[in-house]
Amino acid sequence: MSITAAMPTAKERPRRTRTKRVSNLPAIKLSKLTPSHVDLRKPLKAVMVCEDCGTWVPITGMQSKVQKLVPHHTGQAGVAAATHCRSSNRRVEFDMTISEWRQALTDAVKEASSRQTTAVLPKAFSPETDRTLRARTQRTPTGRVADWVAVLPRVANADSNRRAIPAGDAPQEGLMVPLAPLRPKHN
Repeated sequence: MSITAAMPTAKERPRRTRTKRVSNLPAIKLSKLTPSHVDLRKPLKAVMVCEDCGTWVPITGMQSKVQKLVPHHTGQAGVAAATHCRSSNRRVEFDMTISEWRQALTDAVKEASSRQTTAVLPKAFSPETDRTLRARTQRTPTGRVADWVAVLPRVANADSNRRAIPAGDAPQEGLMVPLAPLRPKHN
């Protein structure tokens, strides 16, 4: 379908919701909120976190007498059950200036950064683990061969002990256990 001059076009709509409705819930005071839950860096496009649903919501009417939260839905966008948040159109009371908010935000950031550790310390090793790790870093290929040569007599001794038949009576019932390795015969 091609567009002609006779076809009607949509009228430009206002960006912010302008309604005279106001929520009957008490007004939200900015001084009672956490400074990081309010963004007043661009005062005409101020946003804050809704107390009820936890989403970032624009504040409308910044140049008028009454500032309030824009009507919004709870939950995610595109979900079938879109429910209006009960804090929609709720009044926002600016009981602090933008410079006071900036100062409160700066103080909150400083306090949060002072609570965080600056260096992550590795988990302490046990003395045995530490000794083993140090020995691994100091070993050379010739040292490893020498270690194997030193261990070989003990390994041979353990193998011969495993092969030895224990003294005592043989079991009365049951099959005899073969002592020689079994190898299939090929014809």
